[in-house]
Order: sequence, then structure tokens, then C-alpha cells
Amino acid sequence: MPTLGPVTRTARGFEIIEFKDRSEVECSLQASSLADYTQPGISAVWLGPNEAHPRVLAREAASVGVQTSRTTGWVDFPVPENVMMTTRAHLDHTQVRALIRHLQNWLNYGTFQKVVENKQ
Repeated sequence: MPTLGPVTRTARGFEIIEFKDRSEVECSLQASSLADYTQPGISAVWLGPNEAHPRVLAREAASVGVQTSRTTGWVDFPVPENVMMTTRAHLDHTQVRALIRHLQNWLNYGTFQKVVENKQ
């Protein structure tokens, strides 16, 4: 059975799996410190890219104040240090259960919707 990567722990002791997605973006699946249940680490998870990497099309860079000599492709879009960008979804048990169902349907049938198999 394939895995995303090894399970390690954060500095605060919560499980984390670090991996790269299809586009080589560094991502992680991490147990959250949220304590809606009896102990932290079992109420929710974080899932997604570790960092935001905002970019703008080179041909449109000047229109948003980015100076570049490039004329094609993507160029970095600088963001002030005092701006936070959320990159990971914070999912509770109900949302994870639904996500698993949708992903399993996608793996089995190529669609996120529930598929009822024809039984004859």
C-alpha cells in the first residue's frame, strides 16, 4: 500500500507527513493541536502546501506593479512580510470522512460523486 512519506513529529510532538505533490510543491499532512476531543492531535488535521508561492504571468506583471525583464511564463509576486497567506486546509473528522469518500469515488470511478454500480 503506497504512502505519502514517513510519519515524523513536529517540534510540538504532533504527527506530520511531508511530501511533494505532482508539481513538486512541498506539502504536508499534519495532526492539529486543536483539542475539541479529549486530547490534542485527534480533532483535526492540516493538509496542503507548506508555503504560498504567489506568481503572476510575466506579460501581466507590470499591471500589478511587478518589474521583470521576462515576457513569458510566471514570475514571483512579492508579498510584504506582514501579510499572511493561508495555504493549508484545516479539516475536522466530518470533513476528512467526506474527503476520503470523494477521493475513493474518484479512484474507483473517476468522479467525486457517489456512483451506484449496476448489479445484475
